[in-house]
Amino acid sequence: MSNFSSVGAAYAAHSRGARGRLRHDMVARRLLDELPCPRARVLDVGCGDGEMTLRLAAAGHRVTGLDSSSGMLRAAAERAAADPLVRERPVFVEADLRSLPFTGARFDAVCCHGVLMYLDKPAGAVARLATLVAPGGVLSILTKNRRAIGLREALRGRYRAACDLITSGTDTSVGSLGLPTRGDDPDELNRLARENGLVPLPWQGVRALHDHLPDSWAPDEEAYAAALEAEWTASWHSPFRDMGRQVHVLARREPVGRTP
Repeated sequence: MSNFSSVGAAYAAHSRGARGRLRHDMVARRLLDELPCPRARVLDVGCGDGEMTLRLAAAGHRVTGLDSSSGMLRAAAERAAADPLVRERPVFVEADLRSLPFTGARFDAVCCHGVLMYLDKPAGAVARLATLVAPGGVLSILTKNRRAIGLREALRGRYRAACDLITSGTDTSVGSLGLPTRGDDPDELNRLARENGLVPLPWQGVRALHDHLPDSWAPDEEAYAAALEAEWTASWHSPFRDMGRQVHVLARREPVGRTP
């Protein structure tokens, strides 16, 4: 797994821009709709500087943010302390996805956003995350979309790179932070969820229509709202969702007394 302390500032800048905001707005909208109760207990694995952690806490949920970078966690804690919208103070834990310190604990939602793309393989991570999902709860994974590798390069005019990526069938390309990142197919992630006792929900493609734009893209609020609605509509429908830079895959553990 990569060391993110060196790219923390770049990630924060990306998140503040319109492209990053599209990702966070789409994922938060779906996740908040799927949470099983008004004050859900949520684990945000790979919380970074706390963007999703704070959104969930502001909505009244009880959130634990976990990250392996002490620098990221400090930034997240500072943001939480300064945010007047945060209704439930998050708890922050420094730990790694490979050694989650929650033996016996269960959460109404386990989020792992922007992490699997830095791992060699997803199976072990999905298995560990699934063990923490309570009955009725959801697992929320956002990761790079293997189906769309090469699309950004082509739309930005990097045609030789696009051809190389597409014809090679690779699952890896350079991500927004300048690091090599690996993509996963949503059908494969759904298969892993089923193998670990969860029932897949409909998946979405994220940032299919605007991913090729630079981080300097700065629409006004009216234009941004229109862009977000277009992205949300496209995210449910193939072939548009298949072209999303990222995929948002969710799966639910059946409530007690019900079987899949």
